[in-house]
Amino acid sequence: MTAEFGTAPTLMTADVGPGTFSLRRATKADLPRILALLADDQLGATRENADDLVPYQQAFDAIDADPAHLLVVGELAGDVVATFQLSYLPGLSRKGSWRAQIEAVRVSDVLRGRGVGALMIEWAVEQARERGCSLVQLTTDKSRTAAHRFYERLGFVASHEGMKLTL
Repeated sequence: MTAEFGTAPTLMTADVGPGTFSLRRATKADLPRILALLADDQLGATRENADDLVPYQQAFDAIDADPAHLLVVGELAGDVVATFQLSYLPGLSRKGSWRAQIEAVRVSDVLRGRGVGALMIEWAVEQARERGCSLVQLTTDKSRTAAHRFYERLGFVASHEGMKLTL
């Protein structure tokens, strides 16, 4: 399976009440707003630092250049109000199946509870299905209990205990 993304500027649109919400591939110009979304919670506030954009620009370039990764932004009335990353990973387990990894899901606090997060995750799951993935996985910090409930409502199951080693 080759994971390739379309070149269409708009990936998905939906009415979310206050207007039309759309998903599109992120551009480098979106970085400041993406970083603001990533930093807009108790965990991100301590991890993200937009004072030095160089490492973020380098990471963006690597993501953007790799067809197995897609950095997505959600827009409402021309403003970036949401983001996530979708990556495709080959693996030998599960009979050599592909899996999709969803990372860094963020929705602006003014839109939380309006279905924007569900629209994004449902779109990502459908992309994974279309590309033949057998599994969609994500991680969420243990302290994010509201996020756990959100993902469970969308059918995700806390089936594994994740571990990380900070380098």
